Amino acid sequence: MLHSSIVGGSTASRVINCPGSVALVAKMPPKPSSTYADEGTLLHDAIALIFAGKETQQSVIGMKYEGIELTQELFDEKLAPALAALEEIDPNNEMEFLVETKVSFGDLIPGAFGSTDLMGRLGDRAIVLDWKFGSGVAVSAENNYQGMYYAAAAMRTLGCDWVFRDAKEIEIIIVQPPMVKRWVTTFDRIKEFERELVLAVKKSADVDAPLNMGSHCRWCAAKPTCPQMTGAVDRVVKSQMQNIDAANLSRYLEQADLVEQWVSDVRALAFDLLEKDTPVPGYKLVAKRGARQWVDENKVESELKSFIESDLMYTKKIISPAQAEKILKKAKLELPEGLTVSVSSGSTLARDSDPRPAIVNIGKQLTDALIKLQ
Repeated sequence: MLHSSIVGGSTASRVINCPGSVALVAKMPPKPSSTYADEGTLLHDAIALIFAGKETQQSVIGMKYEGIELTQELFDEKLAPALAALEEIDPNNEMEFLVETKVSFGDLIPGAFGSTDLMGRLGDRAIVLDWKFGSGVAVSAENNYQGMYYAAAAMRTLGCDWVFRDAKEIEIIIVQPPMVKRWVTTFDRIKEFERELVLAVKKSADVDAPLNMGSHCRWCAAKPTCPQMTGAVDRVVKSQMQNIDAANLSRYLEQADLVEQWVSDVRALAFDLLEKDTPVPGYKLVAKRGARQWVDENKVESELKSFIESDLMYTKKIISPAQAEKILKKAKLELPEGLTVSVSSGSTLARDSDPRPAIVNIGKQLTDALIKLQ
């Protein structure tokens, strides 16, 4: 899936509503992919191959992307409902369509492009369809910025214009299994959106481009440093509980959602920078509390079998050091030394004043050293 760094389908809402966010996002480090995003890419690739006639519904089973496998269970949960949805939209298989097609605005917005999931023509109606395989946030089709972005760009893209030529209306369809959401709109509405987008992109180049908070902030990478967000945090911190009344509570709750997202993103950004050995003044990464593990389970078995009955020594695997200690304590015995080692479950963010030592990223240092030697 292709995305523009200037403005794309997934960022159109943010850019139109908050032109100032473009400059802020450009200063942020690249955001690493996630398991959810990688799974979405895998599913998009699979369904595109099916509709392009390069694979069948059965042959995509077993496909992999970034270590994630398309299992039969995942197919049944996500792809099967999506395929059924298209049968509902085009029951007689009359639609001509294109899949995974790059579209752009050309000279109107240089460098602005995207990749449509599926667009086609059914009678007098042009269709722009977007697969949403995520389970978290429900996406509406009505006035969907991403759908309107793809429609506007496709109309200006050579080889895609036939989808819209002489059509009377445009339908934006969001297929988010098991839901299918549809919105029929006009060419005038798409042109209105296009004008808003062009104006917003121009505004984004201004030094004082406006910043605005709203639902478009949810996926913005610049939340941790955004003055609007930090200002909202300051206002929340300064608010006194005795001044809060029921009439304002719903508004405060909406702000709380944004603040919680901001806090989470600030922590994630700091953690990412520290993992890459970029200093964050006043903070460091420290090992999480260690959980004891057996050094050698065979040795543990021989050491403990004279003290603990065999049926008490095992669950599905050998009991943990804490469980062994609990049993030995009842017999007024101590755990023999040298059987355990403390292994941290990972790293976490802490202030410099924390007594735990900072983590040394040996792996990264070795990698950097090897790169320099090449």
